Amino acid sequence: MSFGKKAMMAGLLMAAIFCTVSASAEETRVTRPVWDQMTEKFGRGVANIAFGPLELLMKPYDVANDDGAIPALTYGVFKGVIYTVARELVGITDVVTFFMPLPDCPWDEMDGGWGYGPIMRPAWVVDPGHNAFNFFFNEQTIVDAR
Repeated sequence: MSFGKKAMMAGLLMAAIFCTVSASAEETRVTRPVWDQMTEKFGRGVANIAFGPLELLMKPYDVANDDGAIPALTYGVFKGVIYTVARELVGITDVVTFFMPLPDCPWDEMDGGWGYGPIMRPAWVVDPGHNAFNFFFNEQTIVDAR
């Protein structure tokens, strides 16, 4: 393939990406810039790939809090394995498709349509509302906004 053909293919690919981004910007109801949404989607994908195995610890912890120790050792472990695989696949999908919106991925859970929002809820493995063992967010550093 000659240099001219490669340059033309690269140009067509970039045009397709920018057309997708500009079309989705009109459809989204979020006031944040599209590039900011794309950056967050890429970062969320990298975080899900890197920290997805934490689901092996988080899900048994959640099941233990809800149902007790025996279900945590059986059902919680299986749930952790399944969520780890799902989190890794969602992370790969977010990294590969960070430049374009996906169907049924709006920022608001109750909304529909295309967007750069999370495929999986919660969007991150660990967040302030779901902080097992106070490992990532120290309770003393989180300020209650009430």
